[in-house]
Amino acid sequence: MKIVLAEKVSPATLAVFAAEPGWKIVTHDQVKDLHAEVADADGLVVRSAVQVDDALMAAAPKLRVVGRAGVGVDNVDAEAATRRGIVVMNTPGANAVAVAELTLALMIGLARNLPRANATMHAGKWEKKSLQGVELRGKTLGVLGLGRIGLEVARRARSFGMEIIGHDPFVSAAVARENAVRLVSTEDLFREADYLTLHVGLTPQTHGIINETTLATMKKGVRIINCARGELIVEAALADALKSGQVGGAALDVFVTEPPKESPFFGLDNVILTPHIAGSTAEAQEAVGIQIAKQMREYLKLGVVQNAVNLPSLTHEEYLELSPYMTLGEKLGAFLGQFSTGSIESIEISYNGRIAEGKTDLIRNAAIAGVLGHSEQVNRINAASVAEERGIRLHEQKKENAAGGSGNVLKIALHSASGKVSASGTVLHGNSARLLNLDGIDIEAPLEGMLLSLRNLDVPGVIGRVGTILGDHQINIGNFALGRSDRDHHGTALAVIQVDGAVTEQVLQALRGVEAITEVRLVTL
Repeated sequence: MKIVLAEKVSPATLAVFAAEPGWKIVTHDQVKDLHAEVADADGLVVRSAVQVDDALMAAAPKLRVVGRAGVGVDNVDAEAATRRGIVVMNTPGANAVAVAELTLALMIGLARNLPRANATMHAGKWEKKSLQGVELRGKTLGVLGLGRIGLEVARRARSFGMEIIGHDPFVSAAVARENAVRLVSTEDLFREADYLTLHVGLTPQTHGIINETTLATMKKGVRIINCARGELIVEAALADALKSGQVGGAALDVFVTEPPKESPFFGLDNVILTPHIAGSTAEAQEAVGIQIAKQMREYLKLGVVQNAVNLPSLTHEEYLELSPYMTLGEKLGAFLGQFSTGSIESIEISYNGRIAEGKTDLIRNAAIAGVLGHSEQVNRINAASVAEERGIRLHEQKKENAAGGSGNVLKIALHSASGKVSASGTVLHGNSARLLNLDGIDIEAPLEGMLLSLRNLDVPGVIGRVGTILGDHQINIGNFALGRSDRDHHGTALAVIQVDGAVTEQVLQALRGVEAITEVRLVTL
């Protein structure tokens, strides 16, 4: 077995591989020509500098696994790896403690004015009276995102005597209770928090979630910590709130542009700025290296796949047959995931037709990844384990003969405290994912792009009003699908509209203002 370490890793990482009898290890300082070196390699370890593209993998016909010592895999062409039967692994969670510890350190720094205290002392000043701080004890900490890092923060904050509230639609109530976190809506989270810390991934729903509108709903003097992604915050809005006193302080480790050349936070004495160092500890870097080495060893020796970001090895024929239905599962799951309003307690997946005879675990994981995709990093390999970790129950049903006239039908239902939402879909023309039914109402629509879902009373004039509103806002309609309930005596109808262009909150409010419309949702796929 040959392993190529294309970038510098910790000695402990090297030791994991070196302990295997007969394994040849090539370290980064021994690599003269990477393409030549991987020609007979079984495993490749990279960090963030080396680009693992299709050309490099083409030069490595024996390559079975690429290990990314870290989380982001932007430098690895996972799709090309999947086609070539190469597993791509990363190490999510290995730096969770490091990020959580910096988060708490920044909270304490804000509470006790530590940066200013340090600066004035170095300047030879004794400003004891002006540096009176506050305690964390008794304060409410709002945690937006309860993945590995968010829960690590919550556990540590409890020891300071803080009340912990959190929001994450993809964490079960049971897991929240175990960690003494009270689940609330985003609105209540923003309204109640004395300290607000962000631990969510970047999605269309979370981009700019801290903005002028949400900041105005927060307690005056709230303190905000961001060790997640800079794009979660509209920087100009936060800077204005810091200047006005609406926000008492902020501690930022990440920024929209890194490194920031110009920033609205420069010069503000109520802001702590650090250069994206949350995961940069000796222990975290070593943990990342050891974890990737162990994962690769287990895969190469036993075939055990952990934290893969792509699909396991498939024959070319299997990949061609299953790929469209994995895409369907992911899109259908993502569609429903944006419908669920409460904490998801269980996911039910039903397969009808020929797909029920195949490797449905791959379709299942794609569907779960779609449902949880607006949470932290979830993929088609780790989706089931992430769901289990979050206390979400999984149920699967298989039927060889599909109902409804389509050869293969996939159905997903999400159960939460607020109720059940379900949808079914199929693949048409070989690769077109289509919605067939939503909450028991037959409706055919493409699962692609920007979708508006409307529920309304089945009365005349609704379609015209909707078309007029969208037209007035220069929004083009790509597809307009309609359905009506034959089991609802109250006359409920449903529309799924595929649109071109951005749908603003103003447009959504205009649609909600139509008397006959009872629900409006925007879904981005």
